Amino acid sequence: MDNSFFAYLQQLELIAFFSGYPLIYLIILSFAGNRQEKNNFMSRLILLLPFAYAFIGTLFLGYQLKNLYPHYSVENIKATFQHPYLTAWALLSLLFWLPAIAKKKVLSLLHSLFFFFFIVKDLFLQLSALSGGNDVVRNDMKIYTLSLLLNLGSVALIGLLFFLFSFLKKRGRTSSLQE
Repeated sequence: MDNSFFAYLQQLELIAFFSGYPLIYLIILSFAGNRQEKNNFMSRLILLLPFAYAFIGTLFLGYQLKNLYPHYSVENIKATFQHPYLTAWALLSLLFWLPAIAKKKVLSLLHSLFFFFFIVKDLFLQLSALSGGNDVVRNDMKIYTLSLLLNLGSVALIGLLFFLFSFLKKRGRTSSLQE
């Protein structure tokens, strides 16, 4: 068997981790609207979107390291990655942990749109009848649904952690003022 099957599987992995982010980003952005309030829940959640995306990148890195275990050799890495440039692009999402890069929220959207392109490409090929059957689109939609759930869970977890830490910080500050 040639590597095209494994390349397709690796493409599905990339879709599973990163392609659901643009829709989650746009949904949260549309719910927040044009409100500029600093204490608004949604406006604060918008600020956390790049960190949620970086968390997805961290999960992807962990998944890749799990797949490489126990042979972390250069030869094994070269043999495992069918799309090394796409994998490197995916790992660039870890840069959104840096606050200076996370301030530019639109960069995380642009980064993830690259992976959303694979779904659009498969849909276009299906609609233009260049591809037989609709198994590829069905696979893409199943993986895209999982990606939406993963990215939504990531935003929820990062939001929960942020608000938990800010609550504990406020509570610590008020208890020290009462003493």
